[in-house]
Amino acid sequence: MFFYIKIFCIFIYLNVYYILIFNFYYIILISIMVMSILDSSFLSFNSLNSYIYKINLWPVLSLEKEHKLIDRFYYLGDLKSAKELILFHLKSVVYLSKNYSGYGLSQADLIQEGNIGLMKAVRKFNPFFGVRLISFAIHWIRAEIHNYILKNWKIVKIATTKSHRKLFFNLRKIKKNIGWCSKNEIKFVSKKLNVSIKDVLEMESRMFSKDIMIDFPQKINNEFKTNFNLIDKYSDFANNLEIINWRKYITSKLKLALNLLDKRSKFIIVSRWLNNKKKVTLKKLADYYNVSAERIRQLEKTAMNKIKVVLQKK
Repeated sequence: MFFYIKIFCIFIYLNVYYILIFNFYYIILISIMVMSILDSSFLSFNSLNSYIYKINLWPVLSLEKEHKLIDRFYYLGDLKSAKELILFHLKSVVYLSKNYSGYGLSQADLIQEGNIGLMKAVRKFNPFFGVRLISFAIHWIRAEIHNYILKNWKIVKIATTKSHRKLFFNLRKIKKNIGWCSKNEIKFVSKKLNVSIKDVLEMESRMFSKDIMIDFPQKINNEFKTNFNLIDKYSDFANNLEIINWRKYITSKLKLALNLLDKRSKFIIVSRWLNNKKKVTLKKLADYYNVSAERIRQLEKTAMNKIKVVLQKK
């Protein structure tokens, strides 16, 4: 243990100059970590209970002292004052983190994220706000914890919009039973949270669906093998492939047939039947070639018969 402490202290000594210049958050974190390691009364570095025990030893911060610490940090940039403000309020982070114990995530991780929110709040706090620091910091602490839960509660991010975030943290509180919502409950939630019924249904399905392993191991001949296939019930891959291949085949045959026609017949067929813009009339073609419309019709019929013969050949 002593070896790792020495290595850690050497690392801090070599990098402390750059840290002091560039990053406020690292300063506070390292200060707290060093104090925790070097303090002999700290029971166990890796113990959450010991951490909670240690921070509870700090007394409640008086209003007068809080104002002094905030003024020192805000006007003079005193980092020691910022560290004290954070240490005095760490117990509040622990208290808030307990409200999110039902999401199946480690309390230590929730506390860690809440501490980041607390540090951001200390840096952003302005003494002219006219409120206590904790009243301002509570929103930053919750925001960091919320963000962590949304990213880590499931493999796929569950809340992607503002409405989804609102539903995620309120749906379970509002629901009266464990099962799926009834129609009346869905309408009530939609009205209470000012979100659409569609969003309520979508979030409920996301929250109560479970993550499954794609490569789920199965025992085959005394050996565990992965034999799991995702099947799209609405996809008809074989039929779609057959249609694509058939279109390619017909297109190639049609090109071959058109190339066998004379120039005038080919132009008539393309203008009449293969023009994407608008079908050309017999009269326009007759005027173009200076012949009668009947003659154009006869040429068209002859060309169509030639094409039909080529297409019917295997």
